[in-house]
Amino acid sequence: MTAFPERRTTMAAGWSRRMAAFSAVLLLTAWTGHHFGFVETPAFLWVLALVALLAAFALLFSGWAFARLWNFGDRGGRDLTVGALVALIVLAPYGLASYWALTFPPLRDISTDLETAPAFADGRIFEATPGERRLQAEAYPLVNGRRYDLPFAEAADMVRDVLRRQGWASSTMPTLEDEGLRELLVTATATSFVLELPVDVVIRVTGDGETSFVDMRSASRYGRHDLGDNADRIVRFLKELDQEATGQSAIEQGL
Repeated sequence: MTAFPERRTTMAAGWSRRMAAFSAVLLLTAWTGHHFGFVETPAFLWVLALVALLAAFALLFSGWAFARLWNFGDRGGRDLTVGALVALIVLAPYGLASYWALTFPPLRDISTDLETAPAFADGRIFEATPGERRLQAEAYPLVNGRRYDLPFAEAADMVRDVLRRQGWASSTMPTLEDEGLRELLVTATATSFVLELPVDVVIRVTGDGETSFVDMRSASRYGRHDLGDNADRIVRFLKELDQEATGQSAIEQGL
């Protein structure tokens, strides 16, 4: 009777499962800590890079284990399957972010006024090149300032109300007056989608008699690509501002 050699359990399968599980736990722990303010943003970004590296290695070990299983009949199919699935789940957001990076233009500072963008309190200027301004205009046609047939004070209060509903930490700079024009700058700190990275926002309200103009700027603090986040933030804010203005007009007309 022929004796068959005992099948070995490949170590790569176990390493795949352990590294994938560790990357998932590390991702959840880091995100939770950052969400509640226990982890600083730079450290959080380094952890995200480490998580991606661990998940990639887990996939590599899974592939190696599968090759051993296929060629030599080694055991470990359950471990390599679990490792591959968990690693793919962890890497899914990275893949989505990569897709967005290819889909959206490489911009990180978006403004409704490309010529004289609202200034941040720290004096940071809008440094977009002509090419970047053209990219913004082509990719985000809905990012435009607003003109309202409302007095300056009402428009400023309307902006503050929308900001309050957004839950952004904000501060107001002193109102400037020059030859009948009044200008108010409101700065705020928002957070990006999912990762909740800090984003600087400034809203400029300009009043000229019974007419007011609102411009907005949103800039990411980290990275060279905002993945469309800033434009989306501006469009959503101004859309809500339009609804507020419509409500104000209806009240004044007694509707």
